[in-house]
Amino acid sequence: MNETHRDDWNTHWDEYSDAASENPAQEYRRKVIVGLLGIDGAGQGARVVDIGSGQGDMARDIRRELPSAQILGLELSRSGVEISRKKVPDATFVVRNLLEQEEIPLELQNWGTHAVCSEVIEHVDDPARLLRNARGYLQSSALLVVTAPGGPMSAFDKHIGHRTHFRPETIRRVLENAGYAVERVDRAGFPFFNLYRCVVILRGRKLIDDVSAERNPSGSWLAKTVMRLFHLLFRMNLGSSPWGWQMVATARPSRSGNDD
Repeated sequence: MNETHRDDWNTHWDEYSDAASENPAQEYRRKVIVGLLGIDGAGQGARVVDIGSGQGDMARDIRRELPSAQILGLELSRSGVEISRKKVPDATFVVRNLLEQEEIPLELQNWGTHAVCSEVIEHVDDPARLLRNARGYLQSSALLVVTAPGGPMSAFDKHIGHRTHFRPETIRRVLENAGYAVERVDRAGFPFFNLYRCVVILRGRKLIDDVSAERNPSGSWLAKTVMRLFHLLFRMNLGSSPWGWQMVATARPSRSGNDD
């Protein structure tokens, strides 16, 4: 989910949707997030808001783990919404620009018992504004799980519109400025997520061709082999470490939060 004057996310999801779905880092994050949501059983009674739902992979995995939960995806990209509706037809996906104070439909106000915002806030100039505008979709006690990248930025990160990468203190400040009470902020993913990120950084701009469906329809054999390897290695990542490059935070709407 990004500002339309800088990022064309309709084109992005048309070109990179398949690569994003196969990305081992994405799979790793989604498993961490589902665990942190702490929803029991099949998810009966849970309502999960996916803030910046992209092409629907997060919603798809939540549906697999929590078949009885209701899911609402909020996404700026119309292309992303269309792809998501095909992947998870029993979820609700709507085109919303959370960088603007759009009127929230009555039936969606205070809707969510839980929320996810994964790898979104690094794409916007004012992440606190995005998360502040998302609060209207959440119940007052809703649990929000946020992930964002830490560590160095790669050429591919810049290509897809990353503005910044985060440290624990900066992601905490964003959440507090958005009107949330922070429960935890962890550095996750050490050592193999960090190693994966080093590979991405070293690959440089060549990675853009590796994952582009338009430029490289068959994909890179080497890139696919490396991804398969990291799918296995990520099972051994530490959940929390001073050296982890994956930022993970949980928070709830604060009663003293400033909505201005």
